[in-house]
Amino acid sequence: MTKAQLCKHMVSHFRKRARTTGGRPLHRDDAREFLAELQRLCIRELAKEGRFSISKVAKLVVETRRPRRGRDPVTGQSIVIPARRVVRARVSRLVRDAVESPP
Repeated sequence: MTKAQLCKHMVSHFRKRARTTGGRPLHRDDAREFLAELQRLCIRELAKEGRFSISKVAKLVVETRRPRRGRDPVTGQSIVIPARRVVRARVSRLVRDAVESPP
């Protein structure tokens, strides 16, 4: 699902909800702004705390990979791949169970 498709879905969902509850509908710009702010918040928290959780969806965690030995694909020489930080996503059990269960 692209960002545009996600925004369109959120707008249509909240438009239907606004009709039934009498609330304010969500506009496409609001949905885009929400996703952009979520991304900024995620990046800031991962840099600062090393973890970011989206309740009932996933938890993002920064892990440090240790240095390891590898081979240069061109020359075949043994090289050391340096340590680096990577982001791992740990999907919630709720999502995993929903995907694993038959439709």
